[in-house]
Amino acid sequence: MSKSGILTSIYKALTKQKAFIALLVMMIGMLFSKTNFYSAYNLLDMLNSTSILLILAFGVTFTIISGGCDLSIGGNLVVAGILAIKLLDVMPIWLAILIAVLFGAVVGFVNGFLVVQQKTEPFIITLGMGLLLTGVAQQLTDAHPLPAKNPNFMMISNGDFHGIPNLVIIMLVCFGISYWIMRYTQFGRNLYAIGGDYEVARYSGIDVIRTKWMGFVLSGVAAALAGVLLSSKLNTGSPVYGETTALVVNCGVVVGGTSFAGGIGGIPQSGLGLLVFGMLDNVMNMLGITSYYQVLLKGAVIVAIIWMDCFANKRKREAV
Repeated sequence: MSKSGILTSIYKALTKQKAFIALLVMMIGMLFSKTNFYSAYNLLDMLNSTSILLILAFGVTFTIISGGCDLSIGGNLVVAGILAIKLLDVMPIWLAILIAVLFGAVVGFVNGFLVVQQKTEPFIITLGMGLLLTGVAQQLTDAHPLPAKNPNFMMISNGDFHGIPNLVIIMLVCFGISYWIMRYTQFGRNLYAIGGDYEVARYSGIDVIRTKWMGFVLSGVAAALAGVLLSSKLNTGSPVYGETTALVVNCGVVVGGTSFAGGIGGIPQSGLGLLVFGMLDNVMNMLGITSYYQVLLKGAVIVAIIWMDCFANKRKREAV
C-alpha cells in the first residue's frame, strides 16, 4: 500500500471514532494551557477517577451490544456497596464482597428474566429496577451515609501497587476479561449477532434467550463490583451515589460508538466514551471552569459527538 493509501486508511479510522477525536482535541488544547495536565500524577489520577465508571461501562456494553440497555446499574451500585459494608461486621472482607457481587448477579438475572423471557421493554424495566433498588438503599441506611469500620476495606480502592492505584489495576483486569469475552468467545459473537438481527440469530441456531439473559447478569455483576469499589474508595455507603450514574454511563457508552440499536461497538469503544467524560472533567477542573458551565459543556460535547456520528452515517447512506 502506498503512503497516501496508508494515510487515507488512518484518516478514515480516526474520523470513524468521534470519541477519539474529542480526546485528541482536548489533549492538543491542553498543550497551550499553563497547567500540570501532562504530569504523570495528573494523568494517573484522571484514570483512577474514571475507573469505576469504566467498569460499569464494560458491563453495560454486554446488554447494549445485544440490543438492550441497563439503567438499573445506579441502584445496583449503591445497594451492593451498602450491603458489603453491613456484612463486614459479621464476616471476612472477601466473603462480604463475594455476597455483594452475587447480589448484583441476582439483580441482573431478574432484569434478564423480565426483559428477555417476558419480552418487556428494557428501558422501562431497568429504570424501574434502579428506582426500586435506590429505595431499598434508603431503607437500609435510613437515608444517611453508612461508614465502613474496617480500615482494610478502605485500602482496596485507595491502595496502590508500586505506584499504580489498585482501582486502575482492577479496571484494567476487567477491561481485559470483558474484551476477551466479546472478541474471542462464542458468547461474545452471539451477542453481536443478536444485536444485529434478533430473528436471524434465533433461526441460525443461537440460544438467543440464554445469551441475552447472561448479558444482563454480567452487567449486574459489573455494577455490584463497581459499587463495592466505590464504597471502599469513599469508605462510606450512601443511596445518593448512584443518582445519575446510569444515565452518565449509558450515554458515555453510546458516545464511544456502541450503538443502542445493538450489534455495533465494543469494549474499547465504550471505554473511550467514558474516558471522554473523565478527561473533560479533568480539563475543566484544571482550567478552573465553574460547575454550572461544566454541566453545560459536557452536554454540548455529548450532543456534538452524537450529531457528528449521525451526520457521518447519513452521508454514508446517501453515498450508497
